[in-house]
Amino acid sequence: MTASEIPSLRTERLVLRAFRAADWDQYAAMEARPDMRRYRGGALLNREQAWTSMQLMLGQWALRGYGVFAAERADDGQLLGFSGVLHPADWPEPELAWSIDEPFWGQGFATEAATAARDWCFAHFRFPRLVSFIVPGNSRSRRVAAKLGAVRDETVMLRGFAVHRWVHPAPGTGVVV
Repeated sequence: MTASEIPSLRTERLVLRAFRAADWDQYAAMEARPDMRRYRGGALLNREQAWTSMQLMLGQWALRGYGVFAAERADDGQLLGFSGVLHPADWPEPELAWSIDEPFWGQGFATEAATAARDWCFAHFRFPRLVSFIVPGNSRSRRVAAKLGAVRDETVMLRGFAVHRWVHPAPGTGVVV
C-alpha cells in the first residue's frame, strides 16, 4: 500500500490522512515537547527520530493494511497530531491510539479523531475489539477513552511500562468487556 492508497477520512473539523514529508517540521516540534512525550515513553524525539516515527507509522499501512493517520485541521491544514490503529510487532493486539499536540488540547480534537479512526477500522476489519494502552496518570487520555465508550480492563506490561488497557468492543459483537 502506498501513501496515495491510504484512505483519507473527514470529520466536521478534521482530515485524517497519510503522513507526508511536509509534516516533518510540525511533527518534530510536537515530538520534542516534554508534555507530549510524558505518557509515550518519556524520551523526547529529535528531528531524525521524528522522521523515523513517521516512517514507522506509514510502513504499518503496507504491512497490515491499517495504521495511524496524520490529523490535520480541515479549515487550514494545520497538523494537530495523529490517531489510528497502532500495531507494532510486539503489541499484544491492535491499539486505538491518539496524540494531539499540546496547543490544541481541550478542544475535542482527540475524541473526534479517535472516533473517526475507530469507526473506520471497525467498518473495514473484523476485529472483535480494539484497545488503548494508557499510562497511569494520563487523565486526558483516560477521559478520551471514556468518551469513546471504552472500559478499563486491567493493567498490563508493555515495553517495560505498566499501562492500563482500555477496551473498545466492536459494535454489535456482543463482546463483554
